[in-house]
Amino acid sequence: MPQTITRGIKALIDEANAEIETLSAKDAIEISKNGDVVIVDIRDPREIEREGRIPGAFSCTRGMLEFWIDPQSPYAKPIFQEDKKFVFHCAGGLRSALAAKTAQDMGLKPVAHIAGGYAAWRDAGGPTEAWEPKKKG
Repeated sequence: MPQTITRGIKALIDEANAEIETLSAKDAIEISKNGDVVIVDIRDPREIEREGRIPGAFSCTRGMLEFWIDPQSPYAKPIFQEDKKFVFHCAGGLRSALAAKTAQDMGLKPVAHIAGGYAAWRDAGGPTEAWEPKKKG
């Protein structure tokens, strides 16, 4: 019997956007200059390698987000315990909306995400850099 999806991705993203702060790329570029802001890149490492990254952004794949935020998790990352504003981005702004909502629901605050993601940041003239993964061995 086929699955019946009762809340699709559009509904989830619409709900997330209704509850979180969404920054334009221009505004994100401006506030990224503030030392109290952490830009969190939730893209897969292959995307970052292919497209580049925002200098200084903290990379946290979407699949590890909850584990890295929760201080009780054995995978917790200290950066998420800092008193900062966390601005999430993905490639185009959809996954980052879901990530920001999840982080906010977990109690991380303040959080926001970048409308249009990395593509909007790049197109608005935000700084970018190439990235290569660490070589094994």
